[in-house]
Amino acid sequence: MPYKDFKIEKVYYSIGEVAEMFDVANSLIRFWETEFDILKPRKNSKGNRLFTQKDIENLKLIYHLVKERGFTLEGARNELKSADKDELKIKAEIVNSLKNIRHFLDEMQEKL
Repeated sequence: MPYKDFKIEKVYYSIGEVAEMFDVANSLIRFWETEFDILKPRKNSKGNRLFTQKDIENLKLIYHLVKERGFTLEGARNELKSADKDELKIKAEIVNSLKNIRHFLDEMQEKL
């Protein structure tokens, strides 16, 4: 099978899927959309939000600043405007990697 390792990524994600990715309520995603101008999900004819990969990347940055680093909404907005987004992405990825390592170590400790 030549396409065994081929991974298809969706073009659009629903608000429910996005909320599940971040383990937050749909209402928080809608709230952040009103608070952060970098979030611009498309809407279909029914008005349902459709999030792209770029929207999800921006949500990762917002989540990192607000939930993980404890920024206020205003502080997070200012940080997103003034900081290097690539540097923020790297920091967010490091925090996520460390959380995954912590989870793995906790599981290993439980098995011992």
